[in-house]
Formats: sequence, structure tokens, C-alpha cells
Amino acid sequence: MPQIDEIDHALLTLLQKDARRTNKDLAEAVGIAQSTCLERIRSLRARGIITGYRAEVDPSALGRSIRALISVRLRPKTTTSVRAFQHDILRQAETLSVFTVSGADDFVVEVAVPDVIHLRDFILDRITNRKDVVDAHSSLVFEQIRAPVIEPLP
Repeated sequence: MPQIDEIDHALLTLLQKDARRTNKDLAEAVGIAQSTCLERIRSLRARGIITGYRAEVDPSALGRSIRALISVRLRPKTTTSVRAFQHDILRQAETLSVFTVSGADDFVVEVAVPDVIHLRDFILDRITNRKDVVDAHSSLVFEQIRAPVIEPLP
């Protein structure tokens, strides 16, 4: 597990709350020189702790107000079929993410669509229509609440 100290932790917290903060602002907030701050952030990226920066978009603002989680089971379950499913489903415009999971199902696919008819068609045409899919069931997402900051565990 990568080691982070109090300064790295403070930088991670600030960046998770607002990744657009300037290096100068970050350095001032944690009480270090700008050059030190830049090197620490570079180190966090190099160690794989910071994996990227992105803008979060509300799917509803793009006309995709229906969100659902679709649980999927494959047969046969081979490395080739798993990778093919992941690749094919992630390429679909409706797909937000694909989780490979343990338990009765093999995947949970998160989608955002304009309406329930689109959801039905997506499930029938893009998921259950596949020869390797033996079961699929969906759950509508009423609300998602995310932790604003991921903290290291003690």
C-alpha cells in the first residue's frame, strides 16, 4: 500500500474537492513551497494514487434522466467472453460504467438513458440478445450519493 503523509493527504483532500485549484493555492493551503507542492503532486501521480482529472457531468442535463444498474450473468464465463462483454458494453453510448463483480452475477452495468422505453430496448437489444448472456435484471437508480473525498483507512 502506498505511503502518504499528512501533506499528501491534505493535497489529496483538496484536489478531490476541487481538482481545478492552482498549484499556488494548494501550496498555500497546506503550507509548503509551490515547487514542493508540484513535486508532491507529480509523485502522487507517479505512484498511481492520483489516476486522473476529469469534469463530472450530470447525465440528466444531457437528457438522460433515467439511470439504472443492470446485473448480467454470462455463460460460458471465459476470459475471452468476459473481455468481449466489457469491451462491447462499454462502447455503448448509454453505458456509464461496467463493474465486474463476484457472486451470482458477473457484471453490473450502469447506464443513463432518456426514458424507460430506451432502457427496455437497451436491455433487450444490447444485453439479453447476446448469446453469452444467460440472465439480466435491472434496478432503477432513484438517487446516488457519493462520498466527496476518499480517505485512506487506518
